[in-house]
Formats: sequence, structure tokens, C-alpha cells
Amino acid sequence: MRIRSLVLLLVLVLIGAFTVLNWSVFMADTPLSLGLTTLHAPLGLIMLGLLIFVVAYGLVYVLYLQSNVLMDTRRNAKELQTHRELADKAEASRFTELRSFLETGMKQSAEQDKAAQQALVARIDALENSLRTSVEQSGNSLSAYIGELEDRLTPDKNAPAALR
Repeated sequence: MRIRSLVLLLVLVLIGAFTVLNWSVFMADTPLSLGLTTLHAPLGLIMLGLLIFVVAYGLVYVLYLQSNVLMDTRRNAKELQTHRELADKAEASRFTELRSFLETGMKQSAEQDKAAQQALVARIDALENSLRTSVEQSGNSLSAYIGELEDRLTPDKNAPAALR
């Protein structure tokens, strides 16, 4: 229990004890003026009745406020749940969109890699062919030089003997 509830309960118990201890005074007839007329009634009993009425009215009012708060809380909880579901759906669609974007990017990257690889292989093949051609030409040139040197170093049988 909250401290306010305990204080209220203590005040009500003290009022009840005061009423029980002074019941004879509460029941004593007193002339009461209502403005136009005068009435003989127990003033203590009328005041006790008014106190009970005010306390009962306060309790009904508190119950009314509490029920309104509970209904508002329930309505807010439902709205919150609805908004949470909408946010979850939006987040799921964003994840799906992100997944498709990443898949598209990966496909484009794979295609670019494949194109770059094919271009690289074609360039390596061209360089290999160029290197072969250069090696062949160098080999042919070297063979021609070696043949020419052999011709110069070996005596020619048809040549005059003085030149041999």
C-alpha cells in the first residue's frame, strides 16, 4: 500500500473512533436554520451523513478515473502493438529490399570480375603470341647469324685455293 492510502485509512479510522466515542452528542437534537425555516435534527448525524456522502462520492470518482485510465492504457497498448507490427513489417521490407540490392550488386560485381578476367586472359594470350613471335624471330635471326658465321669460317670448296 502507498503511504497516501495508509494516511487516508488512518484518518477514516480516527473519524470512526471519534464518532463511536461521541455518539450521544451526535444524536442530540439541535435547531438548524435552513434560511426560510428552522428544523430540529441531530447536527452530528447530518454532518456524519455529509462526510459519508463526500467520501463515497470521492471513491466513485476515483473508481471512474481509474477505469478511464485503464481503458486509455488498453487503447494505447493496442495502438502501440499496431505501430510495432507496422514497424516490424517496414523493417522486414527494408531487409528484403537491402537483400535484393546486395544480390544485384553482387551479380554486377561478378559480371565485372568475369569481364575483367576475360579481358586479362585475352591480353595475356596476345602477349604470349607476341612473345612467341619475338622468340621465333630472334631464333631465326640467331640461326641466320650462326649460318653466316659458319659460312665465313668454313672454307668453300668452290673457292680458289688462295682464298682458302
